[in-house]
Amino acid sequence: MSQKEKNKSLDFFGKSNYTWMLIGAALIILGMVLMSGGKSADPNVFNESEVYSFRRITLAPIVIIAGFIVEIYAIFKKS
Repeated sequence: MSQKEKNKSLDFFGKSNYTWMLIGAALIILGMVLMSGGKSADPNVFNESEVYSFRRITLAPIVIIAGFIVEIYAIFKKS
């Protein structure tokens, strides 16, 4: 077995797999950023519309789940 064949058998993922993994990681990070925030200037005031906004309750979890789906696709994709 030549050195090139040994290196080829040790490569688990190809370039496209790593690209999809980066896209999935970026989606997960974007979802976390969308979910963050909501701090009030006055700790005695609870702003329900800011904490329970569409962005934090619906959009961010969907983006995070999409990121995990992309990660699973990247792992199982044949190079």
